[in-house]
Amino acid sequence: MNDDDPEHEMLQRRLVELKTEHRDLDDVIARLAERQPFDQLQIQRLKKRKLQLKDAISQIESRLLPDIIA
Repeated sequence: MNDDDPEHEMLQRRLVELKTEHRDLDDVIARLAERQPFDQLQIQRLKKRKLQLKDAISQIESRLLPDIIA
């Protein structure tokens, strides 16, 4: 997959979107945790979403990296 490939460009854009959402969730979780009392269930759901994003980011990054034959 080369840099001019439309699929490659789409994956790059999606990767940026996912990383932005992941970073935003960090901020939201931190703000919610500062409040007393905080909603533990909501924080757990946000952390679960963050893990899903991390998995999706890893999958896209592995697709974007060229295969290395050892």
